[in-house]
Amino acid sequence: MEVKPIKTRKIYEEISDSLINMLKHGELAPGDKLSSVEQLAKDYSVSRSAIREALSGLRAIGLVEMRQGEGTYITKFDATQFSLPVTTALLLKREDIKELSEVRKILEVGSAGTAALHHREEDLIPMEKALQSMSEAKGKGELGEKADLEFHLAIANATHNKMLINLMGSVSDMLVESMRETRRLILFSDERKGALFKEHQRIFEAIKSKNFDEAQNAMRDHLLEVERLLDKYIN
Repeated sequence: MEVKPIKTRKIYEEISDSLINMLKHGELAPGDKLSSVEQLAKDYSVSRSAIREALSGLRAIGLVEMRQGEGTYITKFDATQFSLPVTTALLLKREDIKELSEVRKILEVGSAGTAALHHREEDLIPMEKALQSMSEAKGKGELGEKADLEFHLAIANATHNKMLINLMGSVSDMLVESMRETRRLILFSDERKGALFKEHQRIFEAIKSKNFDEAQNAMRDHLLEVERLLDKYIN
């Protein structure tokens, strides 16, 4: 019998999910005015603070705007504005998540190959430290996510390409925040954490041995696996 881990969700996440599904199914459209906080609290049978938290998260990524003295309105979602922390990957449409995965492959496969060719001995130290942290995280989501991000940024830094480093830095927050809940569910579960560590270790060994092709292949295989799991989750 296959048992999936149970994930406890906060009330405001459920509310956000409900409003986003209404958007996706056309029950809400850009320009629509939402009911008042008091009315939404009654409709959902929750506290007003839970409604405010949900609306704040949606406002952070530009799905709603709050007009002083008028109320809260639905806006058109713009993926390029997604840069502030939000709670879950469900705040993104399926096509947005796929686009983020494509961006990651374009940047990181090239970064791994370039790092293999141009890294210095000292560049390997932060990668090794990140791997050690990943190993010690033992399924602790936030620690694993932090170590994972540090590993990938260390690879970018090892290219010594300032433009590439800046690009990776500019999209890292977007990637981590938008996929955080998904990563916690499928990548840092007991089922996946061992395989995830081995994928990162393979990337590191290829970079360390200055093997351009293997570094790119290892990174590509890792990101394709992440993409496969994300696709399975959001379908």
